[in-house]
Amino acid sequence: MKVFVVTGSSGGHIFPAVSLAEEIIALDQGTQVLLLLPERSNLSLDIPTGCAVAYSKAPRLVFAFSRSGVKSLWGISKAAWQDMKVLLSFKPDVVVGFGSIDSVCMIFLAWFFRIKTIIHEQNVMPGKANRLLAKLVDKVAVSFEETLPRLRVNKDKVVLTGNPLRKGLSRLERKAALGYFGFQENKFTLLVVGGSQGSSKVNSVFADALSALPAKENLQLIHLSGKQDAELLKKRYAKDGVRAQVFDFFPQMHYAYSATDLVICRAGATTISELIFFGLPAVLLPYPYAYAHQMANARVLSRAGCALIVEDARLDAENLKSILTRLMGSREELNRMRQCYDKFKPVNAAEKLALEVSRLNVL
Repeated sequence: MKVFVVTGSSGGHIFPAVSLAEEIIALDQGTQVLLLLPERSNLSLDIPTGCAVAYSKAPRLVFAFSRSGVKSLWGISKAAWQDMKVLLSFKPDVVVGFGSIDSVCMIFLAWFFRIKTIIHEQNVMPGKANRLLAKLVDKVAVSFEETLPRLRVNKDKVVLTGNPLRKGLSRLERKAALGYFGFQENKFTLLVVGGSQGSSKVNSVFADALSALPAKENLQLIHLSGKQDAELLKKRYAKDGVRAQVFDFFPQMHYAYSATDLVICRAGATTISELIFFGLPAVLLPYPYAYAHQMANARVLSRAGCALIVEDARLDAENLKSILTRLMGSREELNRMRQCYDKFKPVNAAEKLALEVSRLNVL
């Protein structure tokens, strides 16, 4: 079997695609997998052994009647021609799309040449690209049950697989994870994540809230800040006397999650799936744009009782300080939030999606 996997440029699209490629190869080493990545993506990736990689030169689409808009359309047209040559050269049995505008052209081409197609939607609320492609493809895989009624396609076409997580994620003993960061077992450990690109607002509001917290000597902190704010935050935490490990990017997330008592983060689909996997209490700060995708994701955990949501309009240092003070002072509430994760059934999403790809090949 030959499988062509195409994805967008963000970590939320790429990491599940890489996880699927790795699982397909693990299930059958005779399978050939080609992963198509946008050339503009700057993520550091561990490509699975046996997986070939090609790069699409498609630029960002500019919706404007202007010189930049025309240039964008011309660039996308050139990239579509190059993508078609890659498709016809590889001759896949199945094409898998992971959403975003970058997947649209390849899925359309596969449909035109009558190649089997499947798309995967990571978020609760389907993006525009996947809502369009869902009508064309042979199968639609989704990460959350809440997505099903949002897709206007035959229910028999949709399968719940979950969101494939990075292969290296595994639960570690808390003592070993704390030791990795040089942390102590008797202190409260916070993990702050601004997303794959970082978030200046999350960074600044959290730092202000932390400065106002009492008893900071009982706290230790892991902060994934993005490149822009990393050095500034290191100096600020040192001044506040907080034991902190600040990273602009941190690939060993299983250490961070396994060491943590409480997570403060955005609500991207990958983050939500990882919180479910590790069963961690969280304060979710949904990114207010991106068609409210993150708010829909956050409500999955909020309604289950696993997390609190702070809307962007209410995200300020005083409000966040109040929430942190309450949660850090109540182990009982944190334990209740952890126990709420029992409502989610454990699932190997990468394996389920890989099996769906294999089934398409034999139809």
